[in-house]
Amino acid sequence: MAGVSTPEMAAAVSNAGGLGSIGVGAVDAEGTRQMIAAVRSRTERPFQVNVFCHRPAVANSVRETAWLSHLEPVFDRFGARPPVRLKEIYQTFLTDDEKLAVLVTERPAVVSFHFGLPDQERIDALHAARIVLLATATSLDEARAAADAGVDAVVAQGYEAGGHRGIFDPKLPDDQLGTIALTRRLVGKLDIPVIAAGGIMDGAGIAASLSLGAVAAQLGTAFIGCPESSADVGYRTALFGSAAAHTVMTTAISGRPARCLSNHFTAIGADVETTAIPDYPIAYDAGKALHAAAKAQGEFGYGAQWAGQGAPLARPLPAADLVALLRRELEAALSLPRIR
Repeated sequence: MAGVSTPEMAAAVSNAGGLGSIGVGAVDAEGTRQMIAAVRSRTERPFQVNVFCHRPAVANSVRETAWLSHLEPVFDRFGARPPVRLKEIYQTFLTDDEKLAVLVTERPAVVSFHFGLPDQERIDALHAARIVLLATATSLDEARAAADAGVDAVVAQGYEAGGHRGIFDPKLPDDQLGTIALTRRLVGKLDIPVIAAGGIMDGAGIAASLSLGAVAAQLGTAFIGCPESSADVGYRTALFGSAAAHTVMTTAISGRPARCLSNHFTAIGADVETTAIPDYPIAYDAGKALHAAAKAQGEFGYGAQWAGQGAPLARPLPAADLVALLRRELEAALSLPRIR
């Protein structure tokens, strides 16, 4: 949830008994340090820090120029010009030694990997700092790679999930496994804990995840509507409107497949070949610029409005209240005494 999760929301979730999370994939080492400090100023409980482990982008000036030309008419509608050139707007954790140093020094309770795995030296350094490590997996092969690398638990990301698909290599075929099928497969084949993610919005969904053998459930879209999130008014309006029932997996906004509320940008993606889109996160440079130009004119339909297929079940509650409600719903679903 990089760009939507905030220290305020992470702390509120942790204080309420969940494991709050901040996404630092799109900020540098100093930004990471500041976000960790901001969470710690609000809670003494454990929280998670998520980093992006995508392969470094390969620049292709011909493809990037063609993509900017394709988007130019849309920029024109808002009296703006596209960027002259596109750049890799943030560094992958695979090569970011400064961010690694911050994590080792600050020692958050949990660090999670998305888009792949860092090298063994980085994993060992984080473990040496007594940090619990999680990794997103969209297939059994990815989950086994994480387990073999010594990751402590795997997040089974079903195809229903909102935001960026955690697939290690987007150029390889994707079996598009749903949360139920993927969770059951991983639980049956791995010796490490599995956390279910994707389409889970309420206590009944959490209970279902536990019944599949998962040790926990990870919820993202459920928290976008919380006042502590940084989602803008257009994002919130779309989440609680008709677009919530029509999410789309698109590559056009960022350069990697991601599930988004149906909007003007996803419509652009429906009409282009994936091979025409620059590498992630170079393409995101254009996506962010277009969103900014449109937003300046009051149009929010070009934003990265990431959301999962459970979006229609979102509730606009403060994060702590939502965690409390999820707990009550889970207890009711499991018919258990109150969890303390």
